[in-house]
Amino acid sequence: MRIANEILMYFRSQRKNAQDVSLSEAIETGTDGASLSLMDVVCEDCDLLEQVSTRQMVQQLRSAMNTCLTEQERQVICLRYGLAGKAPQRQREVAAQTGISRSYVSQSGYCKRLTVRKSLQTVLTVSCLKRNLI
Repeated sequence: MRIANEILMYFRSQRKNAQDVSLSEAIETGTDGASLSLMDVVCEDCDLLEQVSTRQMVQQLRSAMNTCLTEQERQVICLRYGLAGKAPQRQREVAAQTGISRSYVSQSGYCKRLTVRKSLQTVLTVSCLKRNLI
């Protein structure tokens, strides 16, 4: 009788874990004998943490650009360096689209990159201070 109770208790404890699934558990075996696991099906090439980090950096960059650049300067930087999801353009092309000289595109590109970099460093420092990381 005691052995039967132990067996029943074991099956009851296993029922709690019946819904748990391991990512390395084989779900199918191919004709060549290689097993296919959930990890193979669910896993992506890109790391989720890296995607989130990149998304946060893009948001912070946009915020820094919005606070320290004029509309025309943002347009020049976005066109020149391809920040609007398009391919980067040459200075000549940016100058033609915006109606400014190529030399101004060159000068503003350099100066405004430094301005955005300083603003971004300030934003990152403030955000780290808010999170008590520094």
